[in-house]
Amino acid sequence: QVQLVESGGGLVQPGGSLRLSCAASGSIFVLDAMRWYRQGPGKQRELVAGITRGSSTNYADSVKGRFTISRDNSKNTVYLQMNSLKPEDTAVYYCYAVRSTAGYWGQGTQVTVSS
Repeated sequence: QVQLVESGGGLVQPGGSLRLSCAASGSIFVLDAMRWYRQGPGKQRELVAGITRGSSTNYADSVKGRFTISRDNSKNTVYLQMNSLKPEDTAVYYCYAVRSTAGYWGQGTQVTVSS
């Protein structure tokens, strides 16, 4: 069982930045991949970014060049640095971990981009 706790969400003005953190209950080195998803008001949950055990990354087209996913194995934490935020980035952001055939979700953290 993997427990994930997200933090770092909040209210930010358009053009601002936030850094989300996802702390895992154990070593993230054993996880095959970790991802960030988001679900905006009235929208389906969508993949934002992912990072593999080997630190390969992938991003949704809508966030490329603005968001960066990274990992710190020593802290069992994955980060999502979000720059140049737009109102359409408003959503609940969820951390997701993959281990073998199992997947684990965090509880989510709210990000609101508004002036």
